[in-house]
Amino acid sequence: MSDTLRDIKPLLEIVDSSYYIYVGLIFISVFLVISTIVFVGRNLWINRKRSIEEIYLERLKSIDWSNAKKASYDVTFLAYHFIDNERVKEIYSQTIPLLEKYKYRKEVPTVDTETLRQYELLVHVIDDAV
Repeated sequence: MSDTLRDIKPLLEIVDSSYYIYVGLIFISVFLVISTIVFVGRNLWINRKRSIEEIYLERLKSIDWSNAKKASYDVTFLAYHFIDNERVKEIYSQTIPLLEKYKYRKEVPTVDTETLRQYELLVHVIDDAV
């Protein structure tokens, strides 16, 4: 008999790719979590913006014209938030000069019908745009 054993085979190298699979799963998980956060955050931001626009529109519709000075400042402030639309921007630019005679003065006259008609047109156009 010989001294070496012939039935025992040498050790085989086993390729272990579990580390790469683990790292890949971590990257995919992080990507999915970030994507979900961005998607949910974006939708919440858009819904927040819409709700702010709805609030501003309701405030714009309920302006009390008995105090013409305060009303003209309110219309200027609230309608400015809607000038993303080209039609609203045009009507807004026509309305502002009519409101100037009610601003920057100690005593202001009562609101004339032309200004009220222009205000109603502005509110109507904004309501259609929203």
